[in-house]
Amino acid sequence: MSIISCIGSGNMGFALMSAAKGADIYITDADSEKAKSAAASLEAKVLSSNIEAVEKGDIIFLAVKPQVLQLVLAEIAPAANKKLTSSGAPVFVSMAAGWSIAKIQGVIGAKIPVARIMPNTPALIGKGMIALSVSPEVSPQSVSEIEKILSGAGIIDKVDERLMDAVTGLSGSGPAFVYLFIEALSDGGVRAGLPRDKALRYAAQTVLGAAAMVQETGKHPGELKDMVTSPGGTTIAGIAALEDGAFRSTVIKAVEAAWKRSIELG
Repeated sequence: MSIISCIGSGNMGFALMSAAKGADIYITDADSEKAKSAAASLEAKVLSSNIEAVEKGDIIFLAVKPQVLQLVLAEIAPAANKKLTSSGAPVFVSMAAGWSIAKIQGVIGAKIPVARIMPNTPALIGKGMIALSVSPEVSPQSVSEIEKILSGAGIIDKVDERLMDAVTGLSGSGPAFVYLFIEALSDGGVRAGLPRDKALRYAAQTVLGAAAMVQETGKHPGELKDMVTSPGGTTIAGIAALEDGAFRSTVIKAVEAAWKRSIELG
């Protein structure tokens, strides 16, 4: 298996490296203590610089914020291009929202192989949704290697890069919207008289089960909704209240706002 370097050891970088546990992994981070802690959990090695990460790695994960990526790319560009002319450049895998492959190559080098992914936080428990796009310089073998590394973090789906900002708005930001919904369901349960712990347990399992119904039955969510909605019953009363609050329109606007912000970050 390829040697993996991960620049950044935040939640997402750590989640993806956890999926690759067992491989040769090197980690760098501006916060050295954070890097040491992550490396200890992953049985990985800590490197002293991002340049060293490029020199040692075959696949380099760029697990840094979009606002920091410019500086990191400028720092490692000479090492990447030096390796390109000698033993072949490593593949760089970016998860920075808004940063296109072309923009990344514009900073690090036009011929450098670049993959772009958009994971989400459920990758921390192996339940993530991960979109993947690659530049023409990334070989089929490298694509397979990246997919193998990421497979333990969740579902991988290859997409046209032009869809990445939309993916960011939906699955990248979506878990936060769902957490908010679970919290609101739980609050509703508490208002109706349930103890907090039970309300949260029931809310979380209800969302989990409903999502599984969509995936496993293949039925449209509207059809599944109608299966629960009896004439004059409790569910239609609740749906009417949601519609009064423009629930669906508000959710659509949330995804749209996240999508537009992703574009702005680029």
